[in-house]
Formats: sequence, structure tokens, C-alpha cells
Amino acid sequence: MHVAKTPADLPGRDTLLSMTGLEFMQGMLRGEITQPPIGQPMNYALDAVEEGRVVFRGSPEFRHCNPMGGLHGGWYGTLLDSCMACAVMTCVPRGSFYTTLEYKINITRALAPGTEILAIGILAHGGRSTGVASGEIRGADDGRLYATGSTTCLIMKG
Repeated sequence: MHVAKTPADLPGRDTLLSMTGLEFMQGMLRGEITQPPIGQPMNYALDAVEEGRVVFRGSPEFRHCNPMGGLHGGWYGTLLDSCMACAVMTCVPRGSFYTTLEYKINITRALAPGTEILAIGILAHGGRSTGVASGEIRGADDGRLYATGSTTCLIMKG
């Protein structure tokens, strides 16, 4: 897996617009396109890509805890935003790109540092100008549900 270390390492606009969103995500999974740097400090990486579905795998660490010792809500939010928005990306046509308009999360139970999880994003609607997706964070070993989310993304012509 190749992760961008500088802005110059990220794929350029021409690269992004030359592919469908699905092709772009599959290229990232195969290591042909650099992954964004957010995954390293948050300890997660792309694990699976198919049309309408994206999975990230990771585990929170102590450094992701809040002052009370629990996992910071921003960790759940970051993972869900990533998997849901990337699920939308799989429906983006060649010559277009997307951005998150809004997202919401619900934390259903505490997640202990070191627990391996899967963040699963599922496309619900991929239209001309918007994409809608849902997401779940589940234990990789036991399938326990830790958080859910929903997002709306704006799809724009390049």
C-alpha cells in the first residue's frame, strides 16, 4: 500500500477525472493510486471495493481516546465518513468527482482500543447530482455493531 506523504503524491485532477469512481477506488485498492494520508494517523486502510460497497479495516489506539479514556467520537465519524463517501465514489461517472455534504453517526456501544473493526459503506442512491449511503462499524472477529451512519454527497462535473 502506497500512502501519500506530500500533496504531490496525491493523484492529480486529470487522473481523477479520467476514470469512473469505481475504477479510481479499485486502482487505490490495487496500489496503483496512492491512498490519502488520513488512514495512517487514524489506523485504518482500504480493504475491499465493489460497485456500491466499500470496506475499510482498522483498529483504534489509545491515542484516539478522549480525556475520559473512551474512544473519541471523531474516530467513529472519520471511519464512517470514509466508507460511506467512498461507497458513493463507486457510482461517480468518468469526468466527475464528489464531496461530502453532510453525515450523521450513531454510536451504539463503546469500542475498546485494539479492537479490529470493519467500516462498511453501502450505496443507497447514486444520482446525477447526489449520492446517499449508509455505513456500519462492526467488529472484524465477532460482527458486533459499534456505530452506524448516513451521508449525502454532492456529485459534480469536472
